[in-house]
Amino acid sequence: MLKQILGLVLCLATIPAIAQTETAKPQRTKHKHRIYASWGYNAEWYTRSTVTVNQPELGSDYKLLNVKAHDHKGWDKGGLFKNALTIPQYNYRIGYMFDDEKGWGMELNFDHTKYIIADPQMITLSGTVKNEATPGTINFTASNGFYYYLNNGANFFLINIVKRWHLLRDKKQIIQLDGIGKFGVGPVVPHVQNSLFGDANVGHFQLGGWNTGVEGVLRATLFKYAYVEYCNKLDYARYSGLRIYKGTAKQAFGTYEMIVNVGATIPIGRK
Repeated sequence: MLKQILGLVLCLATIPAIAQTETAKPQRTKHKHRIYASWGYNAEWYTRSTVTVNQPELGSDYKLLNVKAHDHKGWDKGGLFKNALTIPQYNYRIGYMFDDEKGWGMELNFDHTKYIIADPQMITLSGTVKNEATPGTINFTASNGFYYYLNNGANFFLINIVKRWHLLRDKKQIIQLDGIGKFGVGPVVPHVQNSLFGDANVGHFQLGGWNTGVEGVLRATLFKYAYVEYCNKLDYARYSGLRIYKGTAKQAFGTYEMIVNVGATIPIGRK
């Protein structure tokens, strides 16, 4: 009888362990770090700006006041796809989440933005043009010898600090929605091409100043690795020492960007 009681007690004692073994689920693997990369298209809107021109050899030192500019419209000539694909306003991001659990990372952020002073446009001048007082206002148009392009890129480079917040996710992480904030500073590398009073420069790339930006992102990740992003960004850029015909120019302007990206993310390093 005693043996039977002991056997029953032993049997009852092992039931919880067996149940725990049967119902235990494998823990989701957590990773320390994550890398990601994306590419996409952007559209820009610019604040008005004053362009300061200094051409000592020509006796010119003047300002183009409160000029209006726009991006390169992909739909204006030859159809949307012809221009959008051959002359893209694109961007890319390459990032490293050094603390994936808490959502902190760093990122190289590049926007190939287009900046074009609107043509035609009546612009007010102040200063001296070829040793004479400015004419007051000019009709800024190519037919009068004026154009001003950063059309092969105003080119914002930023090194960003990144913070991510998980908003929604399913248990299997097939679909995940994140909010992301970014802030950074970096150089601008514009392609400078212009003609002022008929004096044209030779278009060129150069290191031409600095910029700072903030960006808000809504990211939808599909099947853990692929994602799409909708982004809104504010950038402030100061350009200086831009080489024009026998002189230099400088200006500063703000930019609002709307961006759509596609990318991939890869977790690395297990906890």
